Amino acid sequence: MRKDDTNSRVLMAVVVSFIFIIVYSYFVQDPSKQAKSNQAVTNTTESNPDFSKNADTSAPAANVPSVSSQSPFQNVSTGTIIARVVSDSVEVEIDHLGRIAQVYLKDKKFTAPRQEGIFTHIGRLFGMAKESAKPLEKLPLLASNAILPLEVRFQDQVLNNAASITPYKASSSYIALEENNSAHTLVLTQTLPNFVITKTLQFYYDSDGLKYSLDISLSTPKPYALSSGMRPTADDDGYAFHGVVLKSYGVKGTIEKIEDKDAKTSGVFYPEAPFVSASDRYFTTLLFTRNAQGMGVQVIGDQNKNPIPYIMLDSDIALEGYIGPKNYQLLKSIYEPLTDVVEYGIITFFAKPVFVLLEWLYMLMGNWGWAIVGLTIIVRILLFPLSYKGIMSMQKLKDLTPKMKEIQEQYKGDPQKLQAHLMQLYKKHGANPLGGCLPLILQIPVFFAIYRVLYNAVELKSSEWIFWIHDLSVMDPYFILPILMGISMYIQQALTPNTLDPVQARLFKLLPIIFTIFLITFPAGLVLYWTVNNIFAIGMQLMINKIIDKRRENEIIKHHKHTKANKEI
Repeated sequence: MRKDDTNSRVLMAVVVSFIFIIVYSYFVQDPSKQAKSNQAVTNTTESNPDFSKNADTSAPAANVPSVSSQSPFQNVSTGTIIARVVSDSVEVEIDHLGRIAQVYLKDKKFTAPRQEGIFTHIGRLFGMAKESAKPLEKLPLLASNAILPLEVRFQDQVLNNAASITPYKASSSYIALEENNSAHTLVLTQTLPNFVITKTLQFYYDSDGLKYSLDISLSTPKPYALSSGMRPTADDDGYAFHGVVLKSYGVKGTIEKIEDKDAKTSGVFYPEAPFVSASDRYFTTLLFTRNAQGMGVQVIGDQNKNPIPYIMLDSDIALEGYIGPKNYQLLKSIYEPLTDVVEYGIITFFAKPVFVLLEWLYMLMGNWGWAIVGLTIIVRILLFPLSYKGIMSMQKLKDLTPKMKEIQEQYKGDPQKLQAHLMQLYKKHGANPLGGCLPLILQIPVFFAIYRVLYNAVELKSSEWIFWIHDLSVMDPYFILPILMGISMYIQQALTPNTLDPVQARLFKLLPIIFTIFLITFPAGLVLYWTVNNIFAIGMQLMINKIIDKRRENEIIKHHKHTKANKEI
């Protein structure tokens, strides 16, 4: 790349930025690492809350309760289930230690098998692939050997040991939830030496997940910790956030995220938190309070540095909880601050409005695929002034290329004069060497926000678009969209003016192939957006090319008239 070709260098930076968006997850969040993280969650060695101080803990306290590796706290089996709560959408198991041992989702959008690709179908024809996957009866969300929701730890070591081996008694062994019915109550009671703890749960019907309220009462006030549970393990996707999300008004007043493998084993205390949530890509388990003072939450890393959340308490408490998909509107209807559980990374502040717009389009059109097409059109219209300015600036530079080469050849031994004459040329013709690329750079946050929204939206799960796309949240099984995306990207490049040298031009011709390969495994909804975006960019480029041709014709006509007038004079 020539040192004086500033525009080319910036354009290359834009390309690198776009490639970064595509391959970011491959190198920052390796799927193999995430698989190991999921395994670690299911085989975690417990970390216990530090009762010694309500601050960032630098060392474990001497009075931290410990539980042996053989403790029932570490192992849940089907024989320990003392109560079940069942509806047509969820099934909940309560174990003998008063914990939510498992939550099953029964809606077909969560239990349907993933689409099979063309290679699978061909392999089956030749007996080289397994039979087609069957729908699950129900989808389990929680790992059985992890810290579970509603698990209680006491500061008193003797009391804690007794609590780990003393079963709760349930007021009912089976509760059926029905739509339009009032809440159903389940009372769990654990009687310990000179101490009784009672958990009163009220369950509410919901078509997506489990909504409940929790009241804990103690016969005598004692310091204890209540866990909202480790994150669900239903979606093992390695490119999404996995860990704990909470808001702490007492620290920075911002959202705090503790990702798997990043939690401090010494623990960190977050005061005044309205909610604490543990999440994977699509699902969450959380506890929250509507009390303005919030809760004191301590997040501790286990031996694998996976975060375990605890709410630090010393008396009776009333909380609310939810376990299920991170459906934006559902979380908003439960309690608006819970929408912060839907996490899009550092660009969340911008991605949230994008999702709200996408959801509005869905309600208008009744289909998530067409909503994505509508979103693409709106984004292209909003960004048209930037795109138009960038293309026109690149066209000016292209028109000036012969004169630029003359100057470069004339002053190739004098960089200072070369730069000065180039700047004079740009100024004379109103060209900006950065004008073609800066608008593209400004568009990158928009594209990245849409990428994050489409990749993390549980609403797209099992959502059909057209006859071969039955799930926008997984890859196109026949690779039709990625191929169309590559072809449209190539056409767009061919139509777009550029000032690249032959080496750079050859590199750019490879980009459609590179992008196609990377996007093959990405969710169909994301590839749909990129493809439609390219198609509209092609249309816009053809329109602008006509404008440029018309201007040239007018300039030629004007020049001829001027020449004719001079001859007559």
